[in-house]
Amino acid sequence: MAKFVAAVVQSAPVPGDTAATVDKAAALIAEARQRGAEVALFPEAFIGGYPKGADFHIFIGARTPEGRQEYARYQRRAIRVPGPETDVLGQAARDASMYVVIGVIEQDGGTLYCTALYFGPDGALLGKHRKLMPTAAERLCWGFGDGSTLDVVDTPWGPLAAVICWENYMPLLRTAMYGKGVAIYCTPTADDRDSWVATARHIALEGRCFVLSACQYLTRANFPADMHNRLSDDGNAVLMRGGSMIIDPLGRVLAGPDYDGEVILTAELDTEEIARGQFDFDPVGHYARPDIFKLIVNESPTPAVIFSRRGAPGADA
Repeated sequence: MAKFVAAVVQSAPVPGDTAATVDKAAALIAEARQRGAEVALFPEAFIGGYPKGADFHIFIGARTPEGRQEYARYQRRAIRVPGPETDVLGQAARDASMYVVIGVIEQDGGTLYCTALYFGPDGALLGKHRKLMPTAAERLCWGFGDGSTLDVVDTPWGPLAAVICWENYMPLLRTAMYGKGVAIYCTPTADDRDSWVATARHIALEGRCFVLSACQYLTRANFPADMHNRLSDDGNAVLMRGGSMIIDPLGRVLAGPDYDGEVILTAELDTEEIARGQFDFDPVGHYARPDIFKLIVNESPTPAVIFSRRGAPGADA
């Protein structure tokens, strides 16, 4: 049996300012630690920004100069991984001696990815997960991840991993995470609907794991002023209302959901609850039927270009 305190951070970026948002994240990590947290989860796209309400002025069959310029500004707000911003976040995790999971917009080449980064209590960047399937219009600005970033991080309380927002509606991805034995299942999200509560509780029950869910509390005033927004131009308008929460392996909500503003929610978690839950259900163990159903996961990188030299090891592969 081991107990630890987990935190979910419900906040918003500094509009249009990546460096200031990284500094804000570092301050929030320190605050979570002051509240006793040993693991902290931030929302989807906290660094770089979730473009809620943006359309980049696009329509089928054409793009516009205005939309291209908006995308160029959005790309400038993304970060490289690793890079200076991950150094700052790693130092904050080290100063707090915490595991930190945080959503970022990652630039790699000419493509942006919605990514979750994992930092250890020693400040090391332990891994990342790129969102496999951007949802709907997210595909206007984000690329697709592949199986090579289905990373799981070992912690003293069991494996930790992140599945981002509507990836959680991909049953086989959830099954892959259960197959990795995930104990701390993080869901950084932009979904603030009432139905997300049911989704998170279902995952906790299905996976017999703790679920940490973090969503931004985002107003129009926290959205970049130089980006068109289809939802509202009223600075007081709420674009994302939060709903962050912490749930135990039997689907019981221990903290949240909170819809009132920026907040850090915490709960003490007891790992023995996982074993208690697995007594009557293990989705990849005694409650599975591998003689009938089986999942194969391709975790190989899938780059668009592979360079090889004649005679080099593996060149003929």
